[in-house]
Amino acid sequence: MNHSALNAESLVFLADILDAGNLSAAARRLKMTRANVSYHLSRLEQALGQQLVRRTTRRTEATEVGLRLYEHGCRIRTELAIAQDSVRELGQQLRGRLRLSIPSGFGQTVMGPWLLDFKRQYPGIVLDVTFENHLPDMLRDETDISVRVMSNPPQNLVARSLGPVRHIACASRGYVAEHGLPDTLEGLPRAPIITSGVADRQLRLSAYRDQRRQEVLLEPTLMSENFQFLHQAILAGLGVGIVPDYLVRDEIERGAIQTALDGWQLSIFGAEMFMLYMPNRYHTRATSTFIEYILTRAQGRMPAS
Repeated sequence: MNHSALNAESLVFLADILDAGNLSAAARRLKMTRANVSYHLSRLEQALGQQLVRRTTRRTEATEVGLRLYEHGCRIRTELAIAQDSVRELGQQLRGRLRLSIPSGFGQTVMGPWLLDFKRQYPGIVLDVTFENHLPDMLRDETDISVRVMSNPPQNLVARSLGPVRHIACASRGYVAEHGLPDTLEGLPRAPIITSGVADRQLRLSAYRDQRRQEVLLEPTLMSENFQFLHQAILAGLGVGIVPDYLVRDEIERGAIQTALDGWQLSIFGAEMFMLYMPNRYHTRATSTFIEYILTRAQGRMPAS
């Protein structure tokens, strides 16, 4: 093995390729052509006399030797990031860039004001916020932090709980006066349902009470990932909403929206909100500050179960 071929740059290069998952994604991340990435990887393997990466049409995987070198590359990359962070922050206000993926309903209704307050406190930190409801590929998309409702967070990510999320069945006062509200779970499928979900598929609603769990299959008549639109549809009296309680809390308090099945805990995608991030990624001071800020805000602001 030609050890002289090993240097910090080549080890970080290998780590970036394996993190990206395939050569095309690595090329985008490294701002190189795919052919150039493949050429430099082959040169490194030839110089070492060892295969470091198994290439398939869709993914790259580390060999045993590649995995050992990958771990060294990750450590070097982290140390370089720490050094750059230290130099950048000397005598300056907190700076950095955070790419965030936030669910549309929770993001716009609850978390949006938190982000604005954070930005006021830390004007030097750039926030790049995407409101979306599918979990991104955090490596491929270079997302720093994602917030999602789920029951079982992916094991390959760090999951910090922001608290429980409670769905409710509700309708406008006008709808209730004309049609009433379902008083049993079995009555829900007979009502026009307004909710988020996956189009062209039945929606599986889980309901919990007294250690008991039931499932109800629903076929919503109005579905959207835009929670402001769902909010408007419920107020317009178009049906029974199955939505998180934070979306309609103000209207419930003033009597514009009424609820049903209050003895049940309802869940569609999960019953807990999590903040997710990569376990091996170096956290700048900006990232660490943001994580602690959101956890602190969530402690007093998330709805109780």
